Amino acid sequence: MDWLEVFLETTKEGLEAASALLMECGVTGIMVHDPDEFQAFLDDPNRQWDYIEDGLVEETAAHPAGVTFFVRDNIHGAETISAVKSAAKALLETEKELDLGPLTVSMKNIREEDWANNWKKYFKPFPVGRKLMVKPSWEELADTEGRAVLNIDPGHVFGTGTHETTRCCMEEIETYLKEGDRVLDIGCGSGILSIASLLLGAKSAEAVDIDPNAVQVVTENMERNGISADRYHVYAGNILEDEGLIARFSGQAYDVVEVNIVADIIIALSSMVPKMIKPDGIFISSGIISERLNDVEQALQENGFRILDIKREKDWVAITSRYEG
Repeated sequence: MDWLEVFLETTKEGLEAASALLMECGVTGIMVHDPDEFQAFLDDPNRQWDYIEDGLVEETAAHPAGVTFFVRDNIHGAETISAVKSAAKALLETEKELDLGPLTVSMKNIREEDWANNWKKYFKPFPVGRKLMVKPSWEELADTEGRAVLNIDPGHVFGTGTHETTRCCMEEIETYLKEGDRVLDIGCGSGILSIASLLLGAKSAEAVDIDPNAVQVVTENMERNGISADRYHVYAGNILEDEGLIARFSGQAYDVVEVNIVADIIIALSSMVPKMIKPDGIFISSGIISERLNDVEQALQENGFRILDIKREKDWVAITSRYEG
């Protein structure tokens, strides 16, 4: 299996935040590139190397600050890259004090459009829980095994269902969602959680994502699944700061709120969701690395949620809680 070298560009000031972002997305092996540190090494009269190739000096001096990491060249690598991109956009929207630079993601020796098509060969139909079968839109499926088929094309946003966080979410939706429920999907990406909810019996779903591309992607995926436009609405914007979006969702008393992002965003949302969810409503939150479980649990409990279930898969955790005020 081949590996891809991925670079997250930032600034010297943003290196720590960019490194933390990658850890939140499950990336543990990173290489930090700080041009100032390299220059300090060159200027140090006590350095242990007498000769450094000129080409390396020039290349390093011209290289922007950032963090390099590696992912497998497969569907799981694609999900990780998409998750990093989504988290980077969210961080740019919420962090106003630090100069984070562009927080753009690039891959070495491969064009974005080539990668966007290449990884699809690894994405095949697979079952989730007891009732769903996730199928990429370009694949044929002869036997559904009696499951509801969820057709998905993630486009350039996060959400194929192969990532542990997404699968955990869908399994919790299957367990806790009731026929006729109204759903709010925060950080919807491809819309996979909203679609899963509607296929499993929800009456309606509203979805929001910080990435404006999500609006078109979700709409197209809803159409692929035969879901009529009167059963869903999708919005673009930062729900943590956009007063219009906050007002739009507040007071709606949703039966189920679904979030699959990162721990810090879930913690921030834990004080906002009570305004959007009905009493005894279900809050399914995923995208949490194991190290942040206690932080998220504490935030939920402090804001009136009772933990019902903690689902773990590898280093990831999903928490299902009930709002009890």
